[in-house]
Amino acid sequence: MTNSLMRFIYRRETWVLTIQGWIVTLVSITTLMVFLLNYIHPFLAPTSPIKADILVVEGWVQDYVIKDAIQEFRKGGYKKIITTGLPIEQGFYLAQYKNFAELAAATFIALGFEQDQLIAVPGPSVVRNRTSASATALRQWLANSDLTVDSINLYSYDVHARRSWLIFKQALAPEIKVGVIAAKPLSYDPKHWWVSSEGVRSIISETVAYLYARLIDWRR
Repeated sequence: MTNSLMRFIYRRETWVLTIQGWIVTLVSITTLMVFLLNYIHPFLAPTSPIKADILVVEGWVQDYVIKDAIQEFRKGGYKKIITTGLPIEQGFYLAQYKNFAELAAATFIALGFEQDQLIAVPGPSVVRNRTSASATALRQWLANSDLTVDSINLYSYDVHARRSWLIFKQALAPEIKVGVIAAKPLSYDPKHWWVSSEGVRSIISETVAYLYARLIDWRR
């Protein structure tokens, strides 16, 4: 009977953690979690402006972000604001403005911004790589315009800013340098993003999207 049983089992030597090993592992995991909780949001939502005459605003941002962008324009000594954006996905056939670039520009004007300091640069309708489509449209518009631009600051929203910054830098390099300003969210506290479902969803989705943009060449 013993010989029959041995046909179905065998003895294997395995390695297991010692008490000291478990302590080191738990400390390492805890340290990593604390690091992520405190530093992942500032990483994804950077503010690193440079000296520039042009402030580029992603047109899909909320109205309060546009109001903040006006304040940035006035204190930053810019000459122009350029709004970017793709066609509106819902209400396109009913809306007066068919893309986010023109909608954002109209919002700037409604808030009292000077129309002669404002340019809307809409992008094409695409299913994927939407941010890169906006960045490419801006590059093409600048190449055909009379403006002399060697640097811009990109005004984006919260944790989307890191990914937009990466893509706009790739699209405009090497001729144009790009800084970035991330607007703060109102829907959750960035310092305690993990206690809000909106904060958790934003962090997870933008982390995945940033890694995708970092690892995949969208220009192919």
